[in-house]
Amino acid sequence: MVTMTQQLPQAEVPFDVRTKHFHWDSFFFAGLTGAATYLILAILGVILGVVIFNGWSSFTWRFLTGGTERDIFSVENAGIYPMIIGTTARVILMTLFVVPVGVVTAVYLTEYAHSTSVFTRIIRGAVNNLAGVPSIVFGLFGAGFFISFVGHGMDSVLHPGDARGVWGRPAIIWASMTLAVMTLPVVIVATEEALRVIPQGLREASLALGATKLETIIKIVLPQALPGILTGAILAVGRAAGEVAPILFTGAAYYMRSLPHSVTDQFMDLGYHVYTLSTQSPNIEKTRPILYATVLALLALTLTLNIVAIVIRSRMRAKMRLL
Repeated sequence: MVTMTQQLPQAEVPFDVRTKHFHWDSFFFAGLTGAATYLILAILGVILGVVIFNGWSSFTWRFLTGGTERDIFSVENAGIYPMIIGTTARVILMTLFVVPVGVVTAVYLTEYAHSTSVFTRIIRGAVNNLAGVPSIVFGLFGAGFFISFVGHGMDSVLHPGDARGVWGRPAIIWASMTLAVMTLPVVIVATEEALRVIPQGLREASLALGATKLETIIKIVLPQALPGILTGAILAVGRAAGEVAPILFTGAAYYMRSLPHSVTDQFMDLGYHVYTLSTQSPNIEKTRPILYATVLALLALTLTLNIVAIVIRSRMRAKMRLL
């Protein structure tokens, strides 16, 4: 006969059926963690409710597909299509920049570097410190390094006779690279965790069959760690999509009549547009509906980008299970 203690393990219930004793500490901490979870969900629900309630009336197809040919503060004519394109473009470019560098760094730290060496400790310390730098500092770094140093240096070599310059000015490529530097620790840490959970036996079996270490990493380790790598990319996208400070000095424009046509053009951004509507509007109360509608569009765009990445990760996991 199966006893009650076998059906309900002691660790899963606050009541010990053998001693007839109620574990108040377990009950208290279970209730505390549950309350904290519901509190987070409640806060999220309140934020979404306020944004949807105040911005839904202006969240129309015309608002989403309209341009900036007229006054950006006009409730009747304003559109955010250029901001949607600019935000999407800089997030995609940022992902293309940060994922390869983050993955290569994590592979070196996990597969090649000695954990006790001074050089490895310096790299890990730099990554940890980079994660704690304020976002506005990254904006100043991008303006000083990417625009003033790299961009002007490229202009002096590629366009020596052009007084205006092509690369030495704010552009979407410099904003994306600044965001890539900011989100680099997220990708490195997520990739390292994904690489550590790969069984060491897979590496040893591949090496025993005659494969080189590089072949083992490329054909065995990285495919197995790909879902974790995509998780890091998702976290990076979620952080970078709403950032404004790093792009203020590196590429975001207050107003543009047209869309960016190359990586050397400036761009309009949803986050920066929210800041503009909330601080620069001649009548903040009048523009409040389109302000909330812009915030709603930014949340929807961030959610869409994350969903796309999650779907890609899920399909890759499904294909790996079939192999």
